[in-house]
Amino acid sequence: MTASADTATTVAGGIGPANVPTPSLATLREAATRLAPHVLRTPTVPWPGDSPPGGVGELHVKLELLQKGGSFKPRGALNTLLAARAAADAGDDSAGDIAAGAVAFSAGNHAIATAWAGRTLGIPVAVVMPESANPFRVARCRELGAEIVFGRDIADLVAKVADIRAREGRVLVHPFEGPATVEGTACVGLELADDVSDLDAVIVPVGGGGLIAGIATAFAHVQPDCLVIGVEPEGARGMTASLAKGAPLARVDVATIADSLGAPFHTPYAFALVERHVSRVVTVTDAALVDGMRRLFGEMNLAVEPACAASLAALSGPLAGALAGRRVALLACGSNIDRESWWRLAGS
Repeated sequence: MTASADTATTVAGGIGPANVPTPSLATLREAATRLAPHVLRTPTVPWPGDSPPGGVGELHVKLELLQKGGSFKPRGALNTLLAARAAADAGDDSAGDIAAGAVAFSAGNHAIATAWAGRTLGIPVAVVMPESANPFRVARCRELGAEIVFGRDIADLVAKVADIRAREGRVLVHPFEGPATVEGTACVGLELADDVSDLDAVIVPVGGGGLIAGIATAFAHVQPDCLVIGVEPEGARGMTASLAKGAPLARVDVATIADSLGAPFHTPYAFALVERHVSRVVTVTDAALVDGMRRLFGEMNLAVEPACAASLAALSGPLAGALAGRRVALLACGSNIDRESWWRLAGS
């Protein structure tokens, strides 16, 4: 899946890295308070085996896959809608007409999250999904009351979103870009840091970068000595390439089983915070993701989608031995996968 420079500009909103401030700790705590009545404070648990992978001394797993909507995505989606509603109440409709509803584009997890957030707040939601989207995820969006529009590829999805916004004035709920999204995902980091003190490293899956941007920002405030390490599939290494270039890529070629990590472009706000606060980004193969899925099932009884296994795959692969004896945490970012898809990927 690819995207053009015009597509990236359309969804990014023209925010440049040079003028992106790091959100303050007070701002992040305000977001956590705002979201608390609606989202779950997901647990962090110790690795159950006697010998943690990668040679680490102590391993903890943040179980964000237990979040409402099945992934971390509701935090950013809900924060975006709450911010739009507060702005409208103050007479500012620059983000769109929240009374008209919200619109999002996604292959799955973000679509589900936006549908859930809209239902929670009583806001109508339209989600634009690719025709190839997993039927399980499409059905979940419908169950949550979302209107579904299908598109062929990312350019078509974004064009359909733009058309809906032009006709109906809906608020855009971006999957990974912007302050409201990052402030929402930062709450994952605040919870983890509160659960486990003095971490040496946190390993986070990377798609568009919204999750790791938020977590890295939170840790920069509350545990600044902790390394925040990202992991991408080798078939979707857009953040790796963006960091090498020094600017977010407007087009990324994607070929991976981890569709939740297959961002077809990167955007300035999330990129700026990743560049500023993330220690490094490593890549893993699809085969390593499958191995991670199997290990999470075997050792933690968790049937996860490929993206959710990325942190474990990195610790067992490119990071093996690099964090020996250290106190480490993994992000289990979400798992919207049906039984048949899990078995097809990891069951044989």
